[in-house]
Amino acid sequence: MSPFTVKFITPNSLLNPTNHLSSTKLYATPSQTAVPSPPPAEIAADRLEPRVEKKGGFYVLKEKFRQGINPHEKVKIASESMKLFMENGIEDLAKIPFEEIDKVKDTKDDVDVRLKWLGLFHRRKHQYGRFMMRLKLPNGVTTSAQTRYLASVIKQYGDLGCADVTTRQNWQIRGVTLPDAPAIFKGLDEVGLTSLQSGMDNVRNPVGNPIAGIDPYEIVDTRPYTNLLSQFITANSRGNPEFTNLPRKWNVCVIGSHDLFEHPHINDLAYMPATKNGRFGFNLLVGGFFSPKRCEEAVPLDAWVPAEDVIPSCGAILETYRDLGTRGNRQKTRMMWLIDELGVEGFRSEVVKRMPEQALERASTEDLVDPKWERRDLFGVHPQKQEGLNFVGIHIPVGRVQADDMDELARLADEYGSGELRLTVEQNIIIPNVPNSKVKALLDEPLLKEKFQPEPPILMKGLVACTGNQFCGQAIIETKARSLKVTEEVQRLVSVTRPVRMHWTGCPNTCAQVQVADIGFMGCMTRDENGKVVEGADVFVGGRIGSDSHLGDIYKKAVPCKDLVPLVVEILVDKFGAIPRESEEGEE
Repeated sequence: MSPFTVKFITPNSLLNPTNHLSSTKLYATPSQTAVPSPPPAEIAADRLEPRVEKKGGFYVLKEKFRQGINPHEKVKIASESMKLFMENGIEDLAKIPFEEIDKVKDTKDDVDVRLKWLGLFHRRKHQYGRFMMRLKLPNGVTTSAQTRYLASVIKQYGDLGCADVTTRQNWQIRGVTLPDAPAIFKGLDEVGLTSLQSGMDNVRNPVGNPIAGIDPYEIVDTRPYTNLLSQFITANSRGNPEFTNLPRKWNVCVIGSHDLFEHPHINDLAYMPATKNGRFGFNLLVGGFFSPKRCEEAVPLDAWVPAEDVIPSCGAILETYRDLGTRGNRQKTRMMWLIDELGVEGFRSEVVKRMPEQALERASTEDLVDPKWERRDLFGVHPQKQEGLNFVGIHIPVGRVQADDMDELARLADEYGSGELRLTVEQNIIIPNVPNSKVKALLDEPLLKEKFQPEPPILMKGLVACTGNQFCGQAIIETKARSLKVTEEVQRLVSVTRPVRMHWTGCPNTCAQVQVADIGFMGCMTRDENGKVVEGADVFVGGRIGSDSHLGDIYKKAVPCKDLVPLVVEILVDKFGAIPRESEEGEE
């Protein structure tokens, strides 16, 4: 294991599952994840040689494995990205005029590639000289002070500054300029935030139950685990070179509720709560991912770890991927490709080698997640497990907020709650710890009446959209404004009795996870009836989340965006029981 291995020490009250299970008679169900994997074909010994070695405190790709590597790996070899943070290289880079930066390949690569290790993404195509900054916000928990600080950052950029709630319970802020970056990093540190290791070939924000610790029906409070995972991966925000040279990005989540709010099946590593011989711990799922060429659900590793081994097991899996993952075609470098090559059992064997005691128990059959549980709606007012307190879920249309919105959210959190906000993977926000006596006054606040509604229109509830081509250079189409417009038009034409999750992504990278949506839209260019090239979308139908998760299938390809409204109406009527508004009026 790496020198950053930590012993998982957290108060027992936080690590143990709540007594909810016994009180509601939810019994452990036979695991469907413990099916033995077929033995892998014999793997050549030289294939199991680590492809990286440590030099000068950082992992680099060995000379013998540099044939056929992708351009990003060449950038990593040319200069260590983490030095921009750990050796204060950002201070010098921020002083160089952009015109000079672009004249030298190394500094241009710093700006366009290496700064992503620090959470800074240059928007060269649409906002030259400006950056999106992605935070690390484990479990989506943030404070009013942190929210005000982020608001102060984007406010200075006027119309160019805004923020988004992401599909990983996280904040992204926009409009940042390079000369301001060093001061912003210091400001983040002062309020307990970091953006370190949030982009490129790093571990992304650890996701957990958005109502962890306040959920009357939770299995376990995920916050201690996600916090410790984030601290471990970033070495307490100082930078952890053990895990900064992965072959590709890597996602992790900890499941704390029966609702599976965390979407375990699309993560590289998911911790699924399970008991074994009277001990609480987790079964492991591995390999879930989306990419333009392939999307796969996570598979069982046939492994169970006690609560105290969450960090060692995460480290062992990361080291296996770091050491053995291929670094050629970027479309074939996610961890599932390595699992395919080694076989689940072969991959598991390599993980075992990297565990502190070279041991890993087989999966438990005592899953604690109830597969028949009906997923809850988090909008509106809900009682917490703490008597007299409530959490209030509010709708943030496609996750976009402005500086003034953030200031108001911080004020509401302080005035009506405990100064805390929770972000969800559906791009919405929860205000926890609101006393019964303050609920009505909170609901009467203008922000909740006019903009961020606790009870949004039913088709808006499940609407998710990526950044789109307003800011993102990879997006093919505009998504946020268009998704709102299409949904508004559709809900005028049909009536539905339950939420329908509609996700919009601007390109095949599928940041908005269209394959898990009831209806998904993936941006493309197509031709209209006159042969003119226009923005369009491939439409997916049938994605499911929860214990019976399933990736959606293509319903219709290359639909011009102007033709999407009638198509969505058709899908809602045929597959989701929607009723045309004209029929409703006729029946009345």
